[in-house]
Amino acid sequence: MSGAAHVKRVRALHQRKVREAEGLFLVQGRKVVAEVLASPFDVVEVFATEEAARDMALEQAHVLPAHDLERMGTFEHGNEVVAVVRKPAPPVLQSPGPGRFVLALDHVADPGNLGTLLRIADWFGAAQVWCTRESVEVWNPKCVQASMGSIFRIPVACTDLPTALAQAQADAVSVYKAEAGGADVFTTTLSRPCVLVMGSESHGLSKAVIEGPGTSIAIPAFGGAESLNVAAAAAALCMELARQGR
Repeated sequence: MSGAAHVKRVRALHQRKVREAEGLFLVQGRKVVAEVLASPFDVVEVFATEEAARDMALEQAHVLPAHDLERMGTFEHGNEVVAVVRKPAPPVLQSPGPGRFVLALDHVADPGNLGTLLRIADWFGAAQVWCTRESVEVWNPKCVQASMGSIFRIPVACTDLPTALAQAQADAVSVYKAEAGGADVFTTTLSRPCVLVMGSESHGLSKAVIEGPGTSIAIPAFGGAESLNVAAAAAALCMELARQGR
């Protein structure tokens, strides 16, 4: 196959409808490609510049000119290695077991934020990440890149979140919902197993989640900022959950 044909086929995976139809997604950059190659994920093909293929010992890579890689990748600059990877089977949604927690995301819309949230979940040892079906696609190239490899370790389940939270409570799992008017997280006793629910960047938690089961918690403000980015808030809440669980 010619370089132009490879480029056309891989560039098509920039589109969500093509990723969904073919069951494939893109992984880019030396670090994240190295992560997926070391994971159980099925790597279908790797494309690289001659320099990247040599430095990374990519013996099976398709070596292409730099200008072809620049057209294949989604980065503004520096597209030197791109992998085409098969999507895994969707994980079975499970309530967390003893001592574990799940990070649940309610309508998170920004792929960079979702990727960062996966990285946070990975850092703090979440059992799974639950996303509403209306959240941004987890296989979006920006999400994959922002996760920095965590997407290959954390199972992400798309679900009807109010139903999942009700089932978690029925399974004797605590549900904590991040809300501006919630109880001070630093003076609230947090117990595991639990689900920590974060809302969307613009609108917070959805009405159905607010009206559903769980305890509302908040990070107290000590300065004048109006709010925290969803990823920053998740990191702070996960840190407090980890601190109380030690």
